[in-house]
Amino acid sequence: MKDRLLLLGYAIAVVAATSVHNPWWLAAGLLLVAALAGRQVPTIGWRALRAVLFFSLVISIGYAAGALFGQAVSLDYLILVNIRVYLLIFLTFTLAAKIDILRALSFSRNLTYLVTLVLSQIIPFRRLFEDLRLAAESRRLRRLRLRERYLQSAAAAVHLFDRAEHDAREIALAMRSRGFFQPDAPDNAPGD
Repeated sequence: MKDRLLLLGYAIAVVAATSVHNPWWLAAGLLLVAALAGRQVPTIGWRALRAVLFFSLVISIGYAAGALFGQAVSLDYLILVNIRVYLLIFLTFTLAAKIDILRALSFSRNLTYLVTLVLSQIIPFRRLFEDLRLAAESRRLRRLRLRERYLQSAAAAVHLFDRAEHDAREIALAMRSRGFFQPDAPDNAPGD
């Protein structure tokens, strides 16, 4: 029951964070989520910062470029967007650390099945990503230049996308063969 309540609270908090347009209220919400995170605040805060840093830089640089070309820009709006994005990411990471998503969605057989499918894809891809990273580290004798790192990352991304497309096709075929996509099936639930 605790997991369901946390998930419901998360949904309400996301709607509230996207509806509030006052940076001070969003900052207060961030402090509230930090209190919920407890001793994990430094870890979750750093992960959230790393996750939003590129987005925030791109938006901020784009805003500054707009100001250089004579567009009217609002610093208050830029602060609002950055706080909101950080709050949402921090909230998501905090929830992920506190909740068992399968237990929270156990009220719906279809949602539980869907989350199980998603998790069954995340775990092998995380392992594959780590294997690619370790393989790249073991084959180099010196620190790569930025261009070489980009090329290596692009090759890894192509491999991951190809693998994802292949796996998605196989899963869709398996689900179709079990009658999952048939609209006339009584429950569209697996195993019926």
